[in-house]
Amino acid sequence: IPGHIHLRELAEKVKEGVRQAGGTPVEFNTIGICDGIAMGHMGMKYSLPSRELVADSVETMAMAYPFDGMVCIADCDKIVPGMMMAMLRVNIPAIYLSGGPMMAGKCNNKTVDLISVFEGVGAVASGKMSEKALKELEGCACPGAGSCSGMFTANSMNCLSEALGLSLPGNGTTPAITAERKRLAEETGIKIMELVKKQIKPRDIVTEKMLENAITVEMALGSSTNTVLHLPAISNEAGIELDLKMFNAISEK
Repeated sequence: IPGHIHLRELAEKVKEGVRQAGGTPVEFNTIGICDGIAMGHMGMKYSLPSRELVADSVETMAMAYPFDGMVCIADCDKIVPGMMMAMLRVNIPAIYLSGGPMMAGKCNNKTVDLISVFEGVGAVASGKMSEKALKELEGCACPGAGSCSGMFTANSMNCLSEALGLSLPGNGTTPAITAERKRLAEETGIKIMELVKKQIKPRDIVTEKMLENAITVEMALGSSTNTVLHLPAISNEAGIELDLKMFNAISEK
C-alpha cells in the first residue's frame, strides 16, 4: 500500500523515542487494505469489514502480552479508525501516529492526485482522453509514500485523531516524506512513555465533548463522508452513544 510502504521506517523512529525515554519497544503488525487498489472489484466488499479485523488483532496482541502502552501506526482508510477503535477498547496508554499525507504529483506542469486518475478513467470511457494519456497521468499522480493526497478517509481521520486528542499536533498534515514526520514519530515514542508513567488512557481523553469537537473540525474541513461510519464506531468503543443528528446540527451551525 503506498500509504504503508514507509511505516517501518517511522516505527524505528518511534522505537528510538521509546528507548530514549527508558522503555523497551516491541513491534507487531496487522493487515491493511488500500481502498484505491480494492476499487472496482469484489475486493471493495472486504474493505469495511477489515476495520474490525484490524481492531480485533490489535486488541488480541495488546491483551495477550500485555503491553504497558501502545503506539498505533497506520495511514489508510479502514486501518486508521480500526486502530483508534482498538486504542479505546483496550484502554491502555496509547497514541496514534499516521504515516502522513502523500505529496501531490505533476503531469504536464499541472498538479495532479488520485482524483485526477479517477476523472481520467471517466474521460477515457467518454472518449475525451486517450489510454496513453491516462497511463502517463497514472504514473505521475501518486509520486511516493503516504495516504492519497485529498480529503479521503485516511487524511480525514488522521486530522480528526488530533481533534479527538489521540495523536500529537501535526499528525494529520505533516507530509509523509519529510524529516518533520520522522521527528514526530520519535516524539510520539517519547510521549507514550509519559502517558504510561501518568497512566493517561484513551477513554480519559475521548469524551462526548471531544467527539463534538472532532465533528466540528470535520465540517470545517469538508472531509470524507466515511467519517460518519467511523466516529460512531470509535465512540462506541469509548462507551459513548453518538447521535447521528449531531452531524447535521453541527453542519448547519
